[in-house]
Amino acid sequence: MLTPRVGPIDQDAIHCIGSVAEPSGNSVPHGMWDYVGRIQKPVIYSQVFINSAQVSAGLARLLRIRAEWFGFCHFGSCAGRCALATEIEGELAAIDLGDKRLNQRAQRVLRSFWEDPQASVNAASHGWAETQAAYRFFDNARVQPEQLLAPHQAATLERIKQHRVVLLAQDTTELDYSAPRPAGAGPLTSEQRVGFLDHSQVAFTPEGLCLGVVDVKFWARSLEGFGEGQQRQYDPLETKETYRWLEGYRRACEVARQAPGTQIVSVADREGDLYELFVEAAAQGAPAADYVIRAGKDRSLPEERASGPGYEKLRETLDTAELVVIRELELPATPQRQARTARLEVRRQRVRLKAPYRQHTTLPEVEVNVVLVRELDPPSGVEPVEWLLVTSLPIDTPEQVLLVVEYYTGRWPIEIFFRVFQSGCQVERIQLETAPRLQRCLMLYKIVAWRVLYLTMLGRECPDLPCEVVFTADEWMPVWKITQPKRPLPKTPPTLAAFLLLVGKLGGHNGRRRDRPPGAQALWTGIRRLTDFALAWRAFGPNQHGPLETRDTCV
Repeated sequence: MLTPRVGPIDQDAIHCIGSVAEPSGNSVPHGMWDYVGRIQKPVIYSQVFINSAQVSAGLARLLRIRAEWFGFCHFGSCAGRCALATEIEGELAAIDLGDKRLNQRAQRVLRSFWEDPQASVNAASHGWAETQAAYRFFDNARVQPEQLLAPHQAATLERIKQHRVVLLAQDTTELDYSAPRPAGAGPLTSEQRVGFLDHSQVAFTPEGLCLGVVDVKFWARSLEGFGEGQQRQYDPLETKETYRWLEGYRRACEVARQAPGTQIVSVADREGDLYELFVEAAAQGAPAADYVIRAGKDRSLPEERASGPGYEKLRETLDTAELVVIRELELPATPQRQARTARLEVRRQRVRLKAPYRQHTTLPEVEVNVVLVRELDPPSGVEPVEWLLVTSLPIDTPEQVLLVVEYYTGRWPIEIFFRVFQSGCQVERIQLETAPRLQRCLMLYKIVAWRVLYLTMLGRECPDLPCEVVFTADEWMPVWKITQPKRPLPKTPPTLAAFLLLVGKLGGHNGRRRDRPPGAQALWTGIRRLTDFALAWRAFGPNQHGPLETRDTCV
């Protein structure tokens, strides 16, 4: 075993390590470096096989915990388990895997993932026994991925029922597992890039509060026929990947029937421009779920062109449609653009669409409402904003037209959701060797990603809530002392907005007066550090240890 070049570890550090690695109270007279490794929670096959990287990572965590040891001995109280951990376990309270032990294991694994979202399965687990149990759980054929998400879906439905309008945004992302390649993965954009497609439908309020995951579909493409999409364009819809968008709308209609007091609006980007969806919604008369979909095709209208062969086109028709209003819109930064204020013209028209050709069926014509949003005088060198929105919502008044635009922009948070899921939870680094194991694991990380995004927006939508609605005293008190060492602990908990600002600072948010509130990335990083602080607070609070005399440095 390689030992890092560090100075002697003092008695406080030994006590810290012993309390964390051996909570039963066993002493730690030997194998000191092994316990440092355990703090990082690697896979330890024996007491000696840990490497310098694991020790270094464990030391980094040890330094954080030991720092709290000195500051917490005279302050705070041990309030028990983390409220955040307990709350996220509650998402699986109704889980039924046919075995009580499996139900409990699912909750434990979810809790460990939440406590350290960016850690590997090994590092998130509490020791080798917990790691083995997690791997056995993901390898259990009796556990279906859909069963793991089902209780969260039920909890999401209850949250949906509490709101007047809820947007169900659906989108697709790629999960790249090119190296190493798990069994069951398929090609993505090329045969060299392999992984899975992930189509998710997530519930948001119009203000952006994430209510939960409504549906998830994972699949892998087959090498057979890969790259032959053009030849398959007239195949039955049910055999094509685009069918998932119609399935997503049908799922939205199910939710609308289950929550009759809530208006459900299915929102999708250009990939969701599916004519069969418009037909199915129109056939319902009053559709269970409304929709706002950005057009990806310049569809034909039934009228023939007066100036030549062919039919009138949707975009040309909207170019000359009634101008409703000119508005400014704040565009958030994306990987493709910088944040800016766009000046937009908004036009509207109700049109009848000509049915596209289908080899195996004949589709009827359908009437839809269309809103055109186009940027005026865009900056030089910047692609102007232009959205052609097809909707079942009314567009009779300017207010109704602007509501369509607002609901479409309400789909943007799903892109943040995917970023939290992929980058925040590091799911593309998971190595579980087979597709079924991966999908069971990914379903739990979907819940973790929801929770991060939920907290991000909850602090903005309900800023004056006391933070103890979500965090217990042994979570907010240590964060307060670490981020504001010169200020005494308040007698009452700070507001949720004020506390999330402190958590954001732990994650790298500057917290300046004119800065925006912390985003998802700052919060998921801050929550990881908060977990360590709470652990130290509970282990080393005034009810656990007396004053310490030693104040030597650890390294």
